[in-house]
Amino acid sequence: MTDLPVGLPAHLPATMTAVGLPTPGGPEALVPEQRPVPVPGAGEILVKVAAAGVNRPDVMQRKGLYPPPPGASDIPGLEIAGEVAALGAGVTSWKIGDKVCALVSGGGYAEYCLADEGAALPVPAGLSMVEAAALPETFFTVWTNVFDLAGLKAGESFLVHGGTSGIGTTAIQLAKAFGATVLTTAGSPEKCKVCRSLGADLAIDYKAEDFVAAVKAKTGKGVNVILDMVGGSYIGRNYEAAAPQGRIVQIAFMEGSKVQIDFMRLMLKRLSHMGSTLRSRPKAEKSVIAASLKEKVWPLIEAGKVKPVLDQTFPLEKASEAHARMETSAHIGKIMLKVG
Repeated sequence: MTDLPVGLPAHLPATMTAVGLPTPGGPEALVPEQRPVPVPGAGEILVKVAAAGVNRPDVMQRKGLYPPPPGASDIPGLEIAGEVAALGAGVTSWKIGDKVCALVSGGGYAEYCLADEGAALPVPAGLSMVEAAALPETFFTVWTNVFDLAGLKAGESFLVHGGTSGIGTTAIQLAKAFGATVLTTAGSPEKCKVCRSLGADLAIDYKAEDFVAAVKAKTGKGVNVILDMVGGSYIGRNYEAAAPQGRIVQIAFMEGSKVQIDFMRLMLKRLSHMGSTLRSRPKAEKSVIAASLKEKVWPLIEAGKVKPVLDQTFPLEKASEAHARMETSAHIGKIMLKVG
């Protein structure tokens, strides 16, 4: 008989199915395996996972380019939804049986996952577990970068690149809900149509037209805030597309992080170019973001004014197929894993 890990309730299993990553590589590197069920420490909850989101950082981790921060699980997966199965010492925000979604530092591709109590939020009324699991990574990211860091305000203009990505679909909806004029780029007429259906005032097919020219034609002076995941050649072009005193936030570098750039435009237009990551930030900072989302965004979700946009859902054991789907860049919205 297998001994239960110390600290777990007796009714919980000792082991679970998780998607491991024995060696970095392509989608086939993701392999279902048996792991011990983790034990929650002080301030942590153990969640019986119903669904998990698939995100670009997971792909980078799979390729060996984005290792988990110290102390985090080596299992991929940064967002989950499910039911609280066990409580660590000192947890007061949740009770066993609560339905939650949570931002996690790793471990999401599994039947059970640990989460900090402050980085968990209630599943919004009316949403399925799969829909709820699609919220944390993109909503935390958009809120902290667009609203906290860049300070987007009602009446301003906003450009997000990659409008049909998980980040893009979230950013379009939130910026529009809070009163901004929203512009976005996407890679096909079909994707541009989806962006407009989500609230974008202008959707630019970047394969067919120059987004800088399109932004200036729409706004006259350029946009106030830009959220960029592309980097590379887009950095200089963002400087051209930004309005005087515009704010640009960098959250990824799909086209590369090393470029030769003329900073004169930054000076002359008095621009601010900022950047941030989310995964390695302190627990206290993530708790503050969660509290803001619960107060300001969760009511919009429950009222049906903002929603997660889902692409395809795969069984946990077929995480490799989910990653292959993401690498095609054909998806619109979030790619998800269903557990159990």
